[in-house]
Amino acid sequence: MRLPFILCTLLVVLSSCKQNSTVHPVRKNIIETVYASGTIIPENEHTVYSLVNGTIVEKRVTDGDSLSKNEILYVVRNEAQTARLDAAKQLYENATLNTSDASPVIADLRLAMQSAESKFKTDSVQYIRYQKLLDSNVITHSQFDDISNAYTISLNNMRSTQERYRSTLHDLRVTASNAKSQVAAAETDLDNFYIRTDTDGAVFQTLKEVGEAVRMSEPVALLGSKERRTIKLAVDQQDIDKISVGQQVLLKNDVTGNTIYEARVVKIYPTMNVADQTFRVDAEFTIPSASSFVHSSVEANIIIRKKTNALVIPRQSLLSGDSVFVISSGTKKTVAVKSGILTLDDAEILSGIDEHTEIVLPGQ
Repeated sequence: MRLPFILCTLLVVLSSCKQNSTVHPVRKNIIETVYASGTIIPENEHTVYSLVNGTIVEKRVTDGDSLSKNEILYVVRNEAQTARLDAAKQLYENATLNTSDASPVIADLRLAMQSAESKFKTDSVQYIRYQKLLDSNVITHSQFDDISNAYTISLNNMRSTQERYRSTLHDLRVTASNAKSQVAAAETDLDNFYIRTDTDGAVFQTLKEVGEAVRMSEPVALLGSKERRTIKLAVDQQDIDKISVGQQVLLKNDVTGNTIYEARVVKIYPTMNVADQTFRVDAEFTIPSASSFVHSSVEANIIIRKKTNALVIPRQSLLSGDSVFVISSGTKKTVAVKSGILTLDDAEILSGIDEHTEIVLPGQ
């Protein structure tokens, strides 16, 4: 009995659909990577803040300028503070003069002390002389008492002038020291009106212009290394245990398109960002001048493992539990394998099959 043409055609199609689609393992290089995204930032990137309230009267830099440590970025209006410094310096000059040999205060005290010492010497000689006269009964006790009282008074006066000299000199020196401290404090306060760099580097962004008000602790500029860049990457928490310092990183920058740059992992931060469940990983370009664009986005692949001439099958053909379907003697069966490096497309096979094995693709 002959079958209708349409039915014959249908049987042929169904028969062909039952044929298994197979592949053989191949030898090729395979690389396991972890994806990460992030930005390029200058090494030692930091923000400079104003230490005072006021108005910007000078701006001495522009974006992109190279700077040395302690170079002035901005000047804030400082007339009142300048006046306070001048007053402090004047007080210090007067205090210093009062402790010098030319000090009129010290000169008067020295004269008083010298006069008291001279008077005491005279009264001391008289006291000794009258003591001898009293012992010889030449004078009366009343006469000796007068000389003795004069001696005691001159002694006390000499001691008093000496103490007054020492005390006044000490007070004047303390005053001079305090005045010096006030000058130093006023100089520091005035210096705060000059906003400076704290390291060598470059200005990447200035945030204030002349005439604008500025508040204490308000950011005024973004600084960082002129040449060196850090690639700040975010790695998913499920992959962070695969990352180690020194691993190779291949990345693309949104600014430069498809150009591939090479970098190395230099630091892994131990604290997870709870907001996006990622860990920060820093990398540095192998060639320092590879990309000078800061705060531009990057996509990166961190190379975890790589092997040359590995035995590889399509990732889709690897079943859960590390097994594959194979054709053996015309029969489809399951064979256990040991897998190695896994990528989105490929799976490395360490044992269980070889290049001659015919593998059935899933769904066949």
